[in-house]
Amino acid sequence: MKNIRNFCIIAHIDHGKSTLADRLLEFTNTVTGKDMEAQVLDDMDLERERGITIKSHAIQMEYMLDGEKYTLNLIDTPGHVDFSYEVSRSIAACEGALLIVDATQGIQAQTISNLYMAIENDLEIIPVLNKCDLESANPEEVADQIVELLGCDHEDIIQASGKTGLGIPEILRAIVERIPSPKGDPSAPLQALIFDSVFNPFRGIIAYFKIENGTIRTDDFVKFVATGKEYHADEIGVLKLDLSPRKELSAGNVGYIISGIKNSREVKVGDTITHVDRPCDEAIKGFQEVKPMVFAGVYPIETEDFENLRTSLEKLQLNDASLTFSPESSAALGFGFRCGFLGLLHMEIIQERLGREFDMDVITTVPNVSYRVFDKKGNVTEVHNPSGLPDITLIDHIEEPYIRASVITTPEFIGPIMTLCLGKRGELVRQEYISGGHRMELTFDMPLGEIVIDFYDKLKSISKGYASFDYHIHGFRESKLVKLDILLNGESVDALSTLTHVDNAVTFGRRMCEKLKELIPRQQFDIAIQAAIGAKIIARETIKAVRKDVTAKCYGGDISRKRKLLEKQKKGKKRMKQIGSVEVPQKAFLAVLKLD
Repeated sequence: MKNIRNFCIIAHIDHGKSTLADRLLEFTNTVTGKDMEAQVLDDMDLERERGITIKSHAIQMEYMLDGEKYTLNLIDTPGHVDFSYEVSRSIAACEGALLIVDATQGIQAQTISNLYMAIENDLEIIPVLNKCDLESANPEEVADQIVELLGCDHEDIIQASGKTGLGIPEILRAIVERIPSPKGDPSAPLQALIFDSVFNPFRGIIAYFKIENGTIRTDDFVKFVATGKEYHADEIGVLKLDLSPRKELSAGNVGYIISGIKNSREVKVGDTITHVDRPCDEAIKGFQEVKPMVFAGVYPIETEDFENLRTSLEKLQLNDASLTFSPESSAALGFGFRCGFLGLLHMEIIQERLGREFDMDVITTVPNVSYRVFDKKGNVTEVHNPSGLPDITLIDHIEEPYIRASVITTPEFIGPIMTLCLGKRGELVRQEYISGGHRMELTFDMPLGEIVIDFYDKLKSISKGYASFDYHIHGFRESKLVKLDILLNGESVDALSTLTHVDNAVTFGRRMCEKLKELIPRQQFDIAIQAAIGAKIIARETIKAVRKDVTAKCYGGDISRKRKLLEKQKKGKKRMKQIGSVEVPQKAFLAVLKLD
């Protein structure tokens, strides 16, 4: 056990984690020849296309140092704030972390939040300065930032480059010398933490675990503590580039178990595996429940695909534990699911994966957050969907979730960022200079509902990509919120209704009507698009009917002949309006997200 090292790589998005992981795998000869490609651990097409890591990936390397052989278990993690739950799970399975900072960009918001997560779990941190080979790199200044953040010495920081392979031997030596070997007792009762799971169509569900105590062998009879289900371990092994079977694994190791589990509900990430005949006293603690930030309805385009969509979401949830969903129905869209996501990028990725991996065409409604509604009797209900709001006469007040947001930026962008945050009903808590006055940290309290749709994109564009953003939930506050309904020919389209602040309601309603006028195709009759708060109409647009000139054949003669033809047409239009329904295209639901 003293020759095992478990570590993960944490950093802000785009600081070169996956590239550095490629070099470590190459140097230790874990991946050779034709298997070697860029971002070797990012096995989803989507990850390669976008150049981001979405899933954590575990892999085992063998490394010789001073004549001794060491086993290194590496977990590569995502850097985007929407996938921070993946990071928290990886950290739970490690004793050390490589903290990677881009020498051209310095420390950014996600670097700090991932670092705090690692420190809370008592991990040994090895700071690495990446991209030192670039001309625009500024290693001295960024090293000062790291020293200020970590309180380490300059000598502890390793200068490296994922592209050229500079500093890789030093990193591997530091992993062996600085990161402690796992603690645990191989002879104690089995205690293993499940930190990830994947679905394999041929072999069922494969669970990845880290053994805290005890030993597991092939064909052992094991029990999953949280679900109480019992299985035979058909195959256990370690994670090389492919699954690599072993006869037994003992404390400190990271591996996988295949036991023919078919039902996705039977495997929970964060659960503990133990033996049936000699169980451990208690499950492993310290695993946080995931809190979705953004809710949206996901509906199949064809109603009969509802059950297929359920199965697809269950399989996706195995692979992505931060996705939550529950069934709901809508008058406009039929049956579907209300899904909880960690953010907008997460929502986009799930939608894309449903299309690619399961061939599901879905419509997604306007995303919103969850609100607390207090009625006049003092009861509280949590509302995830505007159509679930009780009658306005019964509501005493509504509370919305607030976040404490931290924005790190260079001083020249402070003006526009302040304007953006204050325009989103933010309140400035404090501002302070960090790293010798070259950057500023601005802290705001803001409503979560305001940043859901397009805040992150706007922040990136006004700061030319230099501002980094991180947030955590900071309680609920009472707000003057109203439900904005969109009516088509007097009928409410529940999938387009939103909860919004009183001050924004009129402009938002007007803009939505204008946008829908562009997107809804013309019919044979006039379509009235209205935005309403309760019974009060606040905006209206009309889509004119497609007209046919019925009087064309009637030239000259008495006017009453023309009038007769027009009256006949008018009656037909009226009848059509009564029975005709307005189709709302998928583009209209998406357009609401991109109103600006």
